[in-house]
Amino acid sequence: MTLTAGYERCRRLHARYGRSYYLATRLLPQWKRRHVHALYGFARYADEIVDSFTMTDDRARALDRLTARVEAGLAGDGPADDPVLPAFLHTVRSFGICHDDVAVFLASMRADLSVTQYATYDDLLGYMAGSAAAIGTMMLPVLEPEPGRAEAAREPARQLGLAFQLTNFLRDVREDHARGRVYLPMADLDKFGVHPGALGARRAGPAVRELLAYEAERARDHYRAAAPGIGLLTASSRPCVRAAFELYGGILDEIERRSYEVMAVRVRVPRHRKAAIFARHLLASAEAARAERRVQVTLP
Repeated sequence: MTLTAGYERCRRLHARYGRSYYLATRLLPQWKRRHVHALYGFARYADEIVDSFTMTDDRARALDRLTARVEAGLAGDGPADDPVLPAFLHTVRSFGICHDDVAVFLASMRADLSVTQYATYDDLLGYMAGSAAAIGTMMLPVLEPEPGRAEAAREPARQLGLAFQLTNFLRDVREDHARGRVYLPMADLDKFGVHPGALGARRAGPAVRELLAYEAERARDHYRAAAPGIGLLTASSRPCVRAAFELYGGILDEIERRSYEVMAVRVRVPRHRKAAIFARHLLASAEAARAERRVQVTLP
């Protein structure tokens, strides 16, 4: 397994499972794309371990093996024969990605083995700090904050991760229920008089729709908190993040347009709208990439 093959495996995982964000990454300079694919591919790889096995003990053992291999790799003894980790570890080393972010992400994956619901939104935020916010901060060095803006860009990156994941939770509420998980806070279900079993129904009743509208506004709060961070990135990364922002925000728009009916059909952004979003940012992407290549080379 060569490093090139590892990056290609991650790219294919991204293309298959993260279509909206994969589309947005096509607006990045080519050299950045593979590193975004590596981070997404690793996250998806871990997530599949949590979701793919039938028995909890099997999932725990597989996650233990992955964690051990990641820790060994971060310590400098990387696995050469793993399908995903060489690319992930190479990206972590190349950009000095914080090892604590990697650890908190893996801890959130472990929580999915035993935690099936969250009492309050603060409890859910504790989980999403690893499963979503940490992904945002791992992506940040690849996306390149402008000089001196890295610290200021960190919280908006966290917020964007939270916004994306909460959007997914709203779209996938019935699918998650089928896996035995409820990611919407139990306090909110109680507030709107929703029994957890209602999240597995074929249709969303009035109380469920009110609950989803309430959580959608929370997601929009995270999007609003994330928006200022886009301007803190280098110009060549902004079109990608703006497109991703609009694509995931578009899922919320579609959920609202369908009056929060997420049970009967999987909500998607229509292809023509995806194409329009991509096209709208394509020119800015090309111009920013050209500007970055306008450099002078002075020999000593």
